[in-house]
Amino acid sequence: MAVIEVSQLRKSYGGNSAVDGIDLRVERGEVFGLLGPNGAGKTTTVEILEGHRRRDGGEVRVLGDDPDNAGRRWRARLGIVLQGTADAPELTVREIIRHVAGYYPAPRDPDAVIEQCGLAEKAKSKLRTLSGGQRRRVDVALGIVGNPELLFLDEPTTGFDPEARRHFWTLIRGLAADGTTIVLTSHYLDEVEALAGRLAILAGGRIVAEGTPQDLGGRTAESTVTWQDADGAHRVATTDPTALVAALSRREDPSLTELRVERRSLEDVYLELIGEVR
Repeated sequence: MAVIEVSQLRKSYGGNSAVDGIDLRVERGEVFGLLGPNGAGKTTTVEILEGHRRRDGGEVRVLGDDPDNAGRRWRARLGIVLQGTADAPELTVREIIRHVAGYYPAPRDPDAVIEQCGLAEKAKSKLRTLSGGQRRRVDVALGIVGNPELLFLDEPTTGFDPEARRHFWTLIRGLAADGTTIVLTSHYLDEVEALAGRLAILAGGRIVAEGTPQDLGGRTAESTVTWQDADGAHRVATTDPTALVAALSRREDPSLTELRVERRSLEDVYLELIGEVR
């Protein structure tokens, strides 16, 4: 069942097209990544899906409703983690999370959320005393405490150290396993590759590629095999690296060393795709 259905979505500002005919479908329970450079239309698209911005054209259904006309009950089914949120510097971590939980009909246990987000040691600390990474964890906690069916994560791990990022990845995988649908925007391509089952790349207001992180842009279509032997260095592009490696292995050549099989990274594909639009 689709949680998000978008057809020919359009939005312009002052005659400039920010979103130019996007089609998009996100299934229930999946983690969907949305990538693109600044100005590609990501923020506008997500704001329309969240009901925070009206579209100029196209059809949009989120959790079965049109965000332009949806009410409070519909909004209670969403969780949103923005790049920056309004502060309440004199409240403690526990106070603000419990306060926000009170707005939802069936919230998650605030103390359990505090624990999940790695904030147990800071539960009694005022927000103004937190570091940037700790404050970002509070943002994530506020986004999930309402027990949302659909969660929007906009650059959620900005300011996280590597250990905190990996802890967050575990949290997101757990939410997805429990049936939460997640839309993730991030400039960390390794994060999207680790978490998203599918993704789309936006450039110039259009979707220029869509698929799994593994096959996007034909990543698996061709690999490069490199090795050294008595004749020097070799580099061969092939669609069947297994066969080439097997053939090289049968040579039983003692001078054959540094055998590697490489494929284009997600970053390579991403830069290539957005470069074509620019």
